[in-house]
Amino acid sequence: MARFLYPNIRKYLATQIRMSSDQVDIVLLMFLLLYVHLLKAFEISCLFLFHFHRRKEQEQLAALRKHHQDEIEHHKKEIERLQHEISRHQGKIKKLKHDD
Repeated sequence: MARFLYPNIRKYLATQIRMSSDQVDIVLLMFLLLYVHLLKAFEISCLFLFHFHRRKEQEQLAALRKHHQDEIEHHKKEIERLQHEISRHQGKIKKLKHDD
C-alpha cells in the first residue's frame, strides 16, 4: 500500500500490482475524496483563523478605546484640579491685595 503514496504517477503505474480499470478508478476516487476532504478542512481552518484574528482585533480595539477613554477622564480630572488650584491662588492674591 505504501506504493500508492508516491507522488510520481509513473512509479505508481509501474508497480507489479496488476489492477483492473475498476480498481484503479476506485483508488483514484478515494484519492479524490481525500483531496476534497483535505481542501474542506483547510477551508474550515482558514475561516476559523480569520474569525479568531478578527475577534482578537476587536478585543484589542475595545481595550485601546477603553484605555483612551480612561486617559481622557484622567486628564479632565487633572484639569479640574488645576483649575481649583488656580482659583485658590487667585483668592490668595485677592486677599493679599485687600490686606495691603
